[in-house]
Amino acid sequence: MIRITFFLLLICLSACDAKNKNQRGKEEEKIAIEKIVLSDLSGNPVNLKEYKGKTVFLNFWATWCKPCLEEMPSIQKAMQLLKSENIVFLFASEETADQIRQFEAAYDFGFNYVRVENITELNIMGLPTTLIYNSQGKLSFSDMGYRKWDEQSNLDMVREIAKSK
Repeated sequence: MIRITFFLLLICLSACDAKNKNQRGKEEEKIAIEKIVLSDLSGNPVNLKEYKGKTVFLNFWATWCKPCLEEMPSIQKAMQLLKSENIVFLFASEETADQIRQFEAAYDFGFNYVRVENITELNIMGLPTTLIYNSQGKLSFSDMGYRKWDEQSNLDMVREIAKSK
């Protein structure tokens, strides 16, 4: 019984846990912005090409992912601190629109939630995963795992990406 409990706990933790730092980003680096298929919560396609000229901060998350939930307040604060920058923040989950709406009603983050339609094809290996594309649509940052986005070093990094061409 203890072995089964340990095994189940290990599976649950590894679902949200980040890979070794040396391996982070290898799969995400290959994700061209054109490959990402998103829809709004009403089922309408979200065309990421519409954001050309803006930095796109794309966070993959799930309602059941504890590290995802833990980092959201820091993203909310970072959004406030970066509001004068030309950055679009999107929060993509493969869960149903109803599940996302229930989460949105329970947590007042004010995020722009979308559904990712092809997360398996994108090889997102763990949650949370954050991708940041510069204003030209080039992937400038990818990382898996929890991060404090309101820390100065992270804010500076996002600002630098927003300034890059």
